[in-house]
Amino acid sequence: MSLHLQREMEHLKKQVLSLCAMVEEQVEMAVRALVERDEDLARTVEKRDRDIDHREVEVEEECLKTLALHQPVAIDLRFVVAVLKMNNDLERVGDLAVNVARKAATFAGQPPMEIPFDLPGMWEKTRSMLRDSIDALVNRDAALAHNVCARDDAVDQAKHQIRRSAEEMMGAQPVRIPALLSLLAVSRNLERIADHATNIAEDVIYMVEGRIIRHGATE
Repeated sequence: MSLHLQREMEHLKKQVLSLCAMVEEQVEMAVRALVERDEDLARTVEKRDRDIDHREVEVEEECLKTLALHQPVAIDLRFVVAVLKMNNDLERVGDLAVNVARKAATFAGQPPMEIPFDLPGMWEKTRSMLRDSIDALVNRDAALAHNVCARDDAVDQAKHQIRRSAEEMMGAQPVRIPALLSLLAVSRNLERIADHATNIAEDVIYMVEGRIIRHGATE
């Protein structure tokens, strides 16, 4: 690897880490807005989404520049391609954070009620997957990427458990249906964020091992 290409790769890593930090903070703020019934904080998340969109464009432009100027091959090429793909995943996570924030704003305007589900705990599982998928990319750690993929089921199970509990509460307390629907929507968005973390991990596995495992593919 040439010195110039090495510098470009390091710059790409820093950009991706920065974007991931921004996205993670967005979801963290959106979940906090829900738990604390803070409508102003929810609106702040919506306003900050433009910053993530701008950063996503910057990362894409950097990837395209690297491909055009340095023509990387083998694992370096797969790294740039993986960054291009995960860049889109991170932008989508940012959009999902906005969805959570909007539901938080709606929830804040409804009659007060305790959140009967462990949505913060579900977010902790999801955040851990997101962080580890990025770490796996930066460190080219296929074992960690496989671990992230294996943890997706736990988030799916959390979503299903929340849905079952919500359906039971809706039947027993119809007056709470609007609030419960908002909480259900939040759980769906957190589950989709975990899916994007899994996508990133699968791209890392391809980058390191040269194998596509998405949809059960082996070659």
